[in-house]
Amino acid sequence: MPILVHLTAAKDVKRIRKAGIRKGRGVYCMPVMQNYYVSHQWMRELKRWGQRTFVGIYFYVPDEEMVWFGRYAQPHEHLPVTEAISELMQQDDLQGFELIIARSISAKDIRKVQSISRVVGWRYMPGARERAWCTCPVCVSRGEFNSQKKRLQHTRRPKKASQE
Repeated sequence: MPILVHLTAAKDVKRIRKAGIRKGRGVYCMPVMQNYYVSHQWMRELKRWGQRTFVGIYFYVPDEEMVWFGRYAQPHEHLPVTEAISELMQQDDLQGFELIIARSISAKDIRKVQSISRVVGWRYMPGARERAWCTCPVCVSRGEFNSQKKRLQHTRRPKKASQE
């Protein structure tokens, strides 16, 4: 039985210990692996939404449990959790993958609740720093970090060579 981790706000721990993890659109999780970064890579992106303190809810699911597996914002496959984990292990770049369980997790399936102190992961999307910023006014809204600097890049024109 694989161990999975679901990251959630610390304020929800008391409710989760009593009633389990509610489904919503699904229970988003990652398998617990030897690489801490891969297992907890979503934390930095979740922190961007305003929550400051996170905990990891560690739980078991049966081997034959069907999950949706894929990379963030791309089509997902519906397959057993063990196959999804083996596919994940075969990938070259493990960033941005997610498992989505289409049912709630009961409180009896939860094995451990642990505070997560290290901020790890990526923001916006995996590999976001590898591409240049889009500086158009639609992509750079007011109030974002460095928005003025980004907008100035968009409006700057190359200087003409002075004639001598």
